[in-house]
Amino acid sequence: MSDAEPGIVEESWTESGRRREHVLGAALRTFARYGYRKTSMEDVAAAADISRPGLYFLFTSKQNLFRAAVTHALDGDIEAAQRCLADDERPLRDRLIEALDLWTGRYIGPLAKEVALLIEANPELLGSVVTDYPERFLAMVTKAVAAELSSGSGSLAQDLARTLLSTAGGIKHEVTTRDEFVARMTVGVDLLMPALDHGARRTASRRA
Repeated sequence: MSDAEPGIVEESWTESGRRREHVLGAALRTFARYGYRKTSMEDVAAAADISRPGLYFLFTSKQNLFRAAVTHALDGDIEAAQRCLADDERPLRDRLIEALDLWTGRYIGPLAKEVALLIEANPELLGSVVTDYPERFLAMVTKAVAAELSSGSGSLAQDLARTLLSTAGGIKHEVTTRDEFVARMTVGVDLLMPALDHGARRTASRRA
């Protein structure tokens, strides 16, 4: 085997990965535009600029493609929110607002809203995906809040996290732009911060 061969393999793998990501993005936009039932594999192939056989080589069925497209999008949301919440050099308030925007706010607007509705309308096709990812996000927010409260406050942290997610879900259906969502979510987070501060002081006094 020559020294050049590993590089060729790596380039091929990277190219294949980029191609798959491109197809998944095009698929999600196409499903959102036409709905799952009205979207054909031919529609996705055309949107992704790939042949129909090439699309079937990557995904054996429309359901597999749909599930992969949604999972890919949610993976991106989770990873972005995780990086945001893990940056503990920033104030928790700012991290919460940004994470909620990355998780919920980005699905506001004409096409983005269609993506959210698409996911909500097809739970039978997605199985546990529709519950697993929200639970993962809730756990991430709970962990970030709990870190501010110190030990022994897991219940309060989860209650505050659930309240934030419920608030975000309510605001999502009341606004028409992402900027509006961020503005309203900022108010919601600011209203809950005193409860967080009170919980932190109460925990500190117990430990004193």
